[in-house]
Amino acid sequence: MAGFAAHVVTGLASGGIYALLALGLVLTHRSTRTLNFAQGELATLSAFVCWALTAHGWAFWPAFGVTVLLSFGGGFALHGVVIRPVEGGSPVGVVLLTVGLLLAINGLDAWIWGAGAKHVHDPFSTATVHVAGGALSKQSLWTAGVALAVSLVVGALLARTKLGLGLRAAATSPVEARFAGVPVGALVATAWGLAAAVGAVAGVLASPTFGLEPNMMRTVLLYAFAAALLGGLRSPLAAVVGGFALGVALELLDAYVHWIDGVLRPPVAFALVLTLLLARPGRLVGPERWAA
Repeated sequence: MAGFAAHVVTGLASGGIYALLALGLVLTHRSTRTLNFAQGELATLSAFVCWALTAHGWAFWPAFGVTVLLSFGGGFALHGVVIRPVEGGSPVGVVLLTVGLLLAINGLDAWIWGAGAKHVHDPFSTATVHVAGGALSKQSLWTAGVALAVSLVVGALLARTKLGLGLRAAATSPVEARFAGVPVGALVATAWGLAAAVGAVAGVLASPTFGLEPNMMRTVLLYAFAAALLGGLRSPLAAVVGGFALGVALELLDAYVHWIDGVLRPPVAFALVLTLLLARPGRLVGPERWAA
């Protein structure tokens, strides 16, 4: 039983990273109906920025805070400079543009910091805490806790503030929202900024465990898409719950199903994505609401 609890906590830690990245995918998709394939690379870039700041003598938490702020500004600017000019064109073209961004950011990371993995100091203790006779990793508990806290803050922002109301209006009926005086363009850019900010948290949390290198979030993005599809790419809550659930499920499968190991995790996640797409994901959620 103690071993089971340890696997659940480890799964929650990795699931928290999937949840944050999935939340970012939902934010960008709900605001522009665009699948942002560069979400993982943006998270990796943010993790490199945080690492670079700490390598230049910054304490971790100030570096982390500045990284999140820079990521928000970068996501806001990215929408205005790159995405907004082509939003009225072919949806496929916009998706291909995000694929191009993925490749460009990946190349930029390798050009600036090199292709090798960087040693990242874990901000959380690697010790264990004993609960009910079992040893649980403090690192995993803190990672899951931070991911959950960020998800709750973003959820409250979307559900209980004027900004969230404006985002919902801009996403649901942009033309009517403009007639009502809602600054749709600025709100959509804000959604992209929020997506980049939560992605930055995911990237920084992932880097000590997954290893900071340009391709760090490639596989994680697949898990995030699977989690986001649980809500049909429309529900932030479903994406977050799906991310945590997927993390726990994959960890338990790895631990207790002998023929599934780390190598087979991506095919399992891909099979889940394919199943959700074939099952018509629109049936997986209720009304189209940001806080659904």
